[in-house]
Amino acid sequence: MKRRTKAVLIGGLATVATVVTAFVMLNAAFARVVDPTHQCGSGYSTLVDCSYRRFSQTIRQGTPVFPSSTPYRFQPTYTDTTSWAVVDCPQNAVARRLLCAVPAAAAAADGGMDDSSTGLPLPRPWLLRTARDSRFITSLHVETPLALASTLGFYRAELGKRGWTENDNAVVAPDRAAIAFTTKDGPALLRLIHQADRTIVDLSLHKPAEADDAILPKPGQVRLRLGNSTDEETVVTINEQTIELAARTGDKLTDNPETGRQAPGAHEIDLPPGKYKVALKLASGVTQNGAFEVAAGETWGLVVGKAGVLLPVQLY
Repeated sequence: MKRRTKAVLIGGLATVATVVTAFVMLNAAFARVVDPTHQCGSGYSTLVDCSYRRFSQTIRQGTPVFPSSTPYRFQPTYTDTTSWAVVDCPQNAVARRLLCAVPAAAAAADGGMDDSSTGLPLPRPWLLRTARDSRFITSLHVETPLALASTLGFYRAELGKRGWTENDNAVVAPDRAAIAFTTKDGPALLRLIHQADRTIVDLSLHKPAEADDAILPKPGQVRLRLGNSTDEETVVTINEQTIELAARTGDKLTDNPETGRQAPGAHEIDLPPGKYKVALKLASGVTQNGAFEVAAGETWGLVVGKAGVLLPVQLY
C-alpha cells in the first residue's frame, strides 16, 4: 500500500473515531440536561434509547411552620410518587451486542445505583423498572439481564449496608428467591424470579400507614389495577377476562394519595395469588404477551406502556 494512501486511511479512521467520541460525549451531556435524576441510567451505553415517566405529588398538612417569607407554609408530610423507565435496546444483532451486551452468567452488578424515586438499590444493567413511594409502601420492580445469583448477591450486600436484617426461612432456589427483612421503617420483602432471559426483582417496604378498602385486597386475594399510558385503545386479556382500556386512562393508577383510591379510567379485578399470562392488543394491531406473579395480600398496578410494554407497579 502506498504511503500516501495509508496516511489517508489512518487519518480517516482517526476522524471517524473523533466524531463517534464527540457524539457519545454530546449524548451524555444531553442526557444530564434532560434526565438530571438519572432515571435512564441503565448501565448500558447512553446511545441506547430510554423512555421514562414520573407522577409526583407532595401532600402538605398539619401545623404551619414559622417564620417564612410567605404568610405561612406547611411542613410536607409525604410525597406520593409513581415512576417507570424502559430501555429500548436495538433489534439489530450487531448493534445490540455493541450497545446492550448481555452480561456473563457470573457477572456482578455494575456498581448499581439508588433509584431516584424510592432510594432503594438498583442493579445495573437493567431493562425495565417501576417505582412507587406512597403512605403505604415503597416498592421497586426491576427487570435485569443479570443472573439470579448475581442479582441476589447484589441485593443482600446493598440491603445489609442499609441495616436491613434478614429474617429466618429465606427461600433460595436456582430460579427464584424470597427473603423477608426487618427494618427500622417496617417489614420488607425481596422476591426474585428468573424468567426467559432476565431476572425479575420485586422489593417492597411496607409502611405503618393505616389502609382501608380503597387500596386493600380482599382476604387471600390480589387486587390488580389496570391503566393505559398509550395514545391507543388497548384490549387486555388476563385470567380469561377481557378488559378494554381507553387511551390515556388510569395511567396514574391512584387518584387519592390519602386512601389509594383508583384513578378515573383505571379498571380493577380481583385474582387468586399465582402466576398469570397477559395478552395485549393495541388499536394499531400491535400485540404483546407477558407474564407476572403476585402473592396474596398484595395490590398491584399494571400499566400498558409504549409499544405495549407491561409496567407492573406494586401499590400495597
